[in-house]
Amino acid sequence: MKHPLEFLPHILRKPFFFVFLALTIFIFGVFSFLDQPLKTSAAPSGIVSFELAFTGDVSRSILDSWDENARLFAAFGLGFDFLFMPVYAVALSLGLLLASRDKPGWYLNLTTMLGWGAFAAALFDAIENYALWNLLIGNPGGSYPQIAGICASIKFMLLISGLLTALAGYFVKK
Repeated sequence: MKHPLEFLPHILRKPFFFVFLALTIFIFGVFSFLDQPLKTSAAPSGIVSFELAFTGDVSRSILDSWDENARLFAAFGLGFDFLFMPVYAVALSLGLLLASRDKPGWYLNLTTMLGWGAFAAALFDAIENYALWNLLIGNPGGSYPQIAGICASIKFMLLISGLLTALAGYFVKK
């Protein structure tokens, strides 16, 4: 299996990584601003609390704790997240590709799988946002809280695994 961004010429990988890393950090900062009105006693972690609610009761209590302004911030954040998804996926995948250079086969295989995992995380994020959007617009039926919670958990697992593996590249020897 080939890494999803292996087609990029070696000379462009590092510059593209830094561009996408800078965009990721910038957009994450915007999300930090958007998340402030969403932090309540029912949602101490803001949108992440909503993502990981898992049950209709918890989701409803979070939504009830948000005023109209907070719900607008949540709606904008869910839409804005669709811009963030490809940016963080490319940044992480490129970071893994750079970390794998001149490393042993097992590490190369792991970074390749997690390079694809970064894009899978973005797909799980999109499904999660669809479920959260349905809850936000007042469609509590179905299993939207469970779908959002499962997708968010998988997303976070893939992103954290990828980030830790990319950082571990500094310690893995040839």
